[in-house]
Amino acid sequence: MLRLANKVALITGGGTGIGRACALAFAREGAHVAVAGRRPGPLNDVAAEIAQSGAGALAVECDVTHAGSVQHAMETTAACFHGLHIVVNNAGALLVAAADGTTEAEWDHIMAVNLKGTFLVSRAALPELRRGGGGSIVNIASILGLVAMKNRAAYTASKGGVIALTKAMALDHAHENIRVNCICPTIVETELVDSLFSSQPDPEAARQARRDLLPLGRLGKPEDVAHLAVYLASDESAFVTGAALPLDGGLTAY
Repeated sequence: MLRLANKVALITGGGTGIGRACALAFAREGAHVAVAGRRPGPLNDVAAEIAQSGAGALAVECDVTHAGSVQHAMETTAACFHGLHIVVNNAGALLVAAADGTTEAEWDHIMAVNLKGTFLVSRAALPELRRGGGGSIVNIASILGLVAMKNRAAYTASKGGVIALTKAMALDHAHENIRVNCICPTIVETELVDSLFSSQPDPEAARQARRDLLPLGRLGKPEDVAHLAVYLASDESAFVTGAALPLDGGLTAY
């Protein structure tokens, strides 16, 4: 029995990294999947890969920082697949800087993508989720919403906001059978992380230093996040809402 059979999912930031892994995992479990983001090329590639497997697929351009763009993506998805049951808020941005090294424009950008984007997409999804009798919103936060590290001031603040928004929406919409949870990954091997390491004087040394912080001895993989996202989107987690689940290789067990 497929865990997401006949469900419809919208995944932001769905063209690469964690979003792509979630889209493919959801499709394998029987969902129709819309991947949303700003770059049509990667979105179309993921949609084509899903379609080849026989699942329903849609690529839709969306800037999560603009309400009109979000609403268009939501309406397009619901119209294409006749409903919506799952939203994964994965679109995100990273800034490596302490507070005194962060400009106001940089702060506003990080907050707009990571926190405002999660709010706009979740808010726009509510009418469709209600029409379907409920559903699941899965937010991709970060372990840096639970703990902090140096030179991540704006990013940490934004992801802490995502966790707080998750809990607030979980309470507000539990009576409608709309569950809201978030995943808090540690560093995950994505294109963004590769570029972060490659900018260091010794990329492999920087990568190893991060591995050494994790009891399981490796960085996260996009598939690690996707497996947990499938669980939170499925009926297996029917009694789970308002949770912020660490996915951190044991980092916060210290």
